Amino acid sequence: MSSRTTHWLAVFVVLIGWLFVASPATAQTASLKQSPADVVKRYLTLDHKGARLDAMSSETVASYTGWDEEPAWGRVVVTRGFAVAEQYRQWEVIDSLEVVIPVTFQVIGSVYLETAGFVQEVGTEEVRFRVKAIKNRWRIVEPILPPHVGQKRMVNFVREAWINEADQAKRDRLGVLQEALRKAK
Repeated sequence: MSSRTTHWLAVFVVLIGWLFVASPATAQTASLKQSPADVVKRYLTLDHKGARLDAMSSETVASYTGWDEEPAWGRVVVTRGFAVAEQYRQWEVIDSLEVVIPVTFQVIGSVYLETAGFVQEVGTEEVRFRVKAIKNRWRIVEPILPPHVGQKRMVNFVREAWINEADQAKRDRLGVLQEALRKAK
């Protein structure tokens, strides 16, 4: 069989599997019956809402990834949103159990947690998510990115930190950070 035939056969097998899904809402989380793009979208939606900002909520995204632990991040990327390539023709199909899905983020800038600083860097960031079948579930296996959190959620996260901070100097830095995030365009 030629490599071209093998490629199209793999695409065909993946598409046939997706045709049998009656409703994404009734399918199991990250099931192979779902589109791998749906898995990426759900993971990024949770990330956009700040699910990876603390240890307690980061477990909600664990079912979408192939790694055991989230690294300790010193930086959070602040975004307006993201777009996942949902059409298989936009993907790189490795085989019927592995694909690479492009995602575009609308980045506003980065928050550095150690210094409570914000660096505005407006632009787009393109990332290719490798999604693989592991134990009958689609899992994101790479890349392991720092959290990509929506602007509004990041403002609220900093506000919560400001409320809970007793040290006045740190409160002042958090107040400046909160204002910088609000004003970011």
